[in-house]
Amino acid sequence: MLIPKVRDRMTVQMLKTLSYKNISVSYSIFGSGKTIVLLHGFLESSCMWRETVEILQEKYQIVTIDLLGHGKTDKLGYIHTMRENALLVKSVLETERIKKTSFVGHSMGGYVALAFVELFPKMMTQLVLLNSTSSEDSQERKDNRDRAIRLLKQNKTAFISMAINNLFAEENRENLTEQIKSLVAEAQQMPIESIVATIEGMKNRKDRTDVLKNFKGEKLIIAGEKDEVIPIQNIQEIATKTQTPIKILEGGHMSWLEAKANYIKSLEGFL
Repeated sequence: MLIPKVRDRMTVQMLKTLSYKNISVSYSIFGSGKTIVLLHGFLESSCMWRETVEILQEKYQIVTIDLLGHGKTDKLGYIHTMRENALLVKSVLETERIKKTSFVGHSMGGYVALAFVELFPKMMTQLVLLNSTSSEDSQERKDNRDRAIRLLKQNKTAFISMAINNLFAEENRENLTEQIKSLVAEAQQMPIESIVATIEGMKNRKDRTDVLKNFKGEKLIIAGEKDEVIPIQNIQEIATKTQTPIKILEGGHMSWLEAKANYIKSLEGFL
């Protein structure tokens, strides 16, 4: 189903849906040229890429996808694995007859992109991990995810507010109050079951450091200097181990908002 929709400063956006394993998947196409797939993070949706799309669509064809249980894409089962999300992305690309593409993945979107290149290495030409990592969860992180699920079931509103605020460096929270409120409001629309399925998928993802190391295309890590979700020391070690160039920007886990100008500059310079 195709639904043309016009937004200010943007070309005609084609909102599309497809059926994947009997659920509805939502995605959008912008611009024309070399294809770039943008994959959002946990508790986000394809809407997070709006300003990125406004800039990149002048030169490229942009594909944004709502991953399982996020945005307008339905939940699928009790666990949203990174592999299942990657297969969903493959279904979108097959539908659009896209054979080669660049990927930019924010946080969980980076996990999905790595799962994708592991499955379909010949389809990916470039990879940007934005506030993301190739590592699996540590045991401490897995325990924290289990606690998050318990809190979520007790008080969804408190969980989402805390989770999203903690993505930002403390000094940026006041200046970005409106953006944080918007992200929280959007995430509150997600059913608890979808959030739990996604947390379980992230908790149980495997380490794909070797996948990143062996990737034959161009690659880049964009990291936040004060990221409390993925500490900068950890991602610097991954960058060294996988021989991946790294750009360290000011702020925390949300470089696309906290370091907007330098984030865009880094993307444009790479793509």
